[in-house]
Amino acid sequence: MRAAYYEKNGLAGDVLHVAEVDTPTPGPGEVRVKLRTSGVNPSDVKEREGRTRKLAYPRVIPHSDGAGDIDMVGDGVPAARKGERVWVWNGQWKRPFGTCADYVVLPQALASPLPAPASYEAGACLGIPAMTAYHAVAVAKADKGMNVLVTGGAGGVGHYAIQFAKARGATVFSTVSSESKAKLAREAGADHTIDYKRENVGERLMALTGKVGVDAVIEMDLAANAKHYPGWLRPRGHIVVYGTGSAEAAIPAQPLLVNAMTIQFIYVYELTAAERDAAVSGINRMLADKTLINNVALSLPLDAIVAAHEAVEQGKTMGNVIVTL
Repeated sequence: MRAAYYEKNGLAGDVLHVAEVDTPTPGPGEVRVKLRTSGVNPSDVKEREGRTRKLAYPRVIPHSDGAGDIDMVGDGVPAARKGERVWVWNGQWKRPFGTCADYVVLPQALASPLPAPASYEAGACLGIPAMTAYHAVAVAKADKGMNVLVTGGAGGVGHYAIQFAKARGATVFSTVSSESKAKLAREAGADHTIDYKRENVGERLMALTGKVGVDAVIEMDLAANAKHYPGWLRPRGHIVVYGTGSAEAAIPAQPLLVNAMTIQFIYVYELTAAERDAAVSGINRMLADKTLINNVALSLPLDAIVAAHEAVEQGKTMGNVIVTL
């Protein structure tokens, strides 16, 4: 099969290769998916660079997310799963070979049925971005009557978080950095967008909430925004953190303490089985209902894998980057 891979950490153009490699076969409890698409996420780029993890295997086929069709099943897997359209997640988590290849072999639980209305391109967006967003919104308990701030509402996770929070009945605020990103956030359902480069986010939030503040923040960059929480949140507010721009963050401990605010971290790769099942079920329900917007910003062929990684590194694409196979 053809695959993209790297054998050392480094820049995309220096370490990524596309070539023929051995085609895998499924073992007991596993399925083989003939992939149509592979999602490129910031975590895939950071791992390839060596920023988050050093090379753990002699060769790595990158990417955790993708979509395709089950073409082979291992012992213990129902034969009826053969031919099933699926989206996959955690493809390269704690294993060397992910989804940037013609085929991937996974435990069958990591291949979820892809509802008929959804495209393979949409399926490649779901594993990290949508599951992170769904779980973050659930942890924030974003329900009717609540005010929720989603930072970076035009990003992969933020765009989904707006939709899931709105589906639960929350009033959603989102920070953005341009009018084009504000448009994307509003199309996802954001009630209010705030351009953090041109506006004081705290002042706008207080004006929009009657000087109360929001009930919860769904946070993409703890290191950048922690200092703002006392001016954004009501007392006993809740911050759900799924990302940070640097390894260490300064937290305004005293105001958070006296206002009994909560910071909770989530990590999509290590959700419990119950948390994963809830996310998969909720995502598939909205896919089946055709109510979930899947924002594919850039789709490139496998031979353009370097350009795909560089697009994610540069952060200029407004949405998900997909590799087609």
